Amino acid sequence: MNKLSTKQRAQILHMLVEGNSLRATARMSGVSRNTVDKLLGDVGSACLDYQDEHLRDLPCKRVECDEIWSFVYARDKNVPENKQGEFGYGDVWTWTAICADTKLVPCWHVGRRDIPAATAFMDDLAARLANRVQLSTDGHKPYLHAVPRAFGYNKIDHGIIVKLYGAERNEKTSKYGPDKCTGTRTSVARGKPKKSQISTSYVERQNLTMRMSMRRFARLSNAHSKKLENHMHAISLHYMYYNFGRIHQTLKVTPAMAAGVTDHVWSLEEIAALAPITAPKKRGPYKKRAVSK
Repeated sequence: MNKLSTKQRAQILHMLVEGNSLRATARMSGVSRNTVDKLLGDVGSACLDYQDEHLRDLPCKRVECDEIWSFVYARDKNVPENKQGEFGYGDVWTWTAICADTKLVPCWHVGRRDIPAATAFMDDLAARLANRVQLSTDGHKPYLHAVPRAFGYNKIDHGIIVKLYGAERNEKTSKYGPDKCTGTRTSVARGKPKKSQISTSYVERQNLTMRMSMRRFARLSNAHSKKLENHMHAISLHYMYYNFGRIHQTLKVTPAMAAGVTDHVWSLEEIAALAPITAPKKRGPYKKRAVSK
């Protein structure tokens, strides 16, 4: 991987952010799968550090949050007995947030779908915002515990939206999706949110973008992450490209530009350069071993 030029590294990253698996990327780029894996790890880790440092004091006013399911190593029913119950084997959830105005994703969190994960996610989100915001979530109960703890009991306007589904099931579509949505119900959890702006449409659309842009998030796939670290590296690269390098069709700029975090569209060469190319290790002189007779 150290022998790849910046242009080659950018080409490999382009294949990954467009939804190709590691092996498909390796075949198209003509490099080994291990090279692609190492590049993803190096750049993904660098992207995580960069976004953690620079996505601060954000001018968001409306934020939507949701969770998206995936699995690592194997599905829950196929996890070996000695790995059952251990995080990183089986179901994992990615908690995501999006600014409804700039479409910026300020943070994300990989964990279980429980109160500790919700608390860690909300603590991270609250630390990145410069102003009081209106927060919209679904009716998942851990939000009721995590939101006031992270933002303060009187410093957040939190609205909840719950989708209502019909009782009739469609045998052709219900196997891989929910029943037909018949309506929604909104409520105020804290503060004074505007009911007309209580919505999770943007973050749910962003979850669809994740499934389309990362092969490992496809529901029926054998391209799932085999290790939790690889899963997180892929998410970090995805959001670096989404926030800084991909022009939003509605905004005509990147979300990071709309939020004032950067002043230009990042190229994949710039993203690749976040992880410097290290010099190849020098091999010592070859020493011929004696062969016993």
